[in-house]
Amino acid sequence: LTMSAAPAAAAPSRGGGNNLLPSKRQDSILELSKFMDQAVRVKCLGGRQVKGILRGYDDLVNLVLEECEEYIRDPDDHQKITNTTRKLGLIVVRGTQVSLVAPDDGMEEIENPFLAAEDDGEE
Repeated sequence: LTMSAAPAAAAPSRGGGNNLLPSKRQDSILELSKFMDQAVRVKCLGGRQVKGILRGYDDLVNLVLEECEEYIRDPDDHQKITNTTRKLGLIVVRGTQVSLVAPDDGMEEIENPFLAAEDDGEE
């Protein structure tokens, strides 16, 4: 008499998902390849801004910036960024901190149109 073993049930995954289905890798919606070897401006969570030449990146949006400069915040108002910079050199920006990556060419700050609408409504 031969006993056949029942198929082993898959161990539950820690994420609560169904691990019987193959995982689908999602492609990044960012096309950072077009910014390689160009000057970019990076805004980070917490308000820090840096500018440098993009030399590398990965799927987690970790960035390698060369000839990097950090924009100094206004000492009286930490929400405002001044045009004063300090040189940082070669840096790695962790992807968890990146909120915006933009080409440095043609970037300019504009007035917030919603603030103007609020001021008009208060009168």
